Amino acid sequence: MNTISIIGSAIVTLALASYLVAIITEQVKKTITRRVIIFLTLGLSLDITATVCMIIGSPNSPFTIHGFVGYSALLIMIIETTLIWRLYRSVGFGVAVPSSLHIYSRIALIWWVAAYITGSMLAMVF
Repeated sequence: MNTISIIGSAIVTLALASYLVAIITEQVKKTITRRVIIFLTLGLSLDITATVCMIIGSPNSPFTIHGFVGYSALLIMIIETTLIWRLYRSVGFGVAVPSSLHIYSRIALIWWVAAYITGSMLAMVF
């Protein structure tokens, strides 16, 4: 693994931590809080940065099975962040998260963590 890929791996781990803080907070409190907005936005920024680093640092084509899994996880989190921000902008902090978004948040995190784990496993093998 080259330096850029190692940096990308470290950044994606920070994205994982940010997503966990944001979505666990949202799941427990069932509301949008400042913490949810900050950590979800930070996680998405870190995720995009890590994805770019891994594309640049990888000698392989960006169009692999793991690449598509990772891109789909990133897309799911873009949608998640957009939906949370849209709800926040329309009603502000402290609003109850609708059950459909609450469930989507949980599924999005599970899919993202699955993509993270498969990427980690592939990095250990290759």
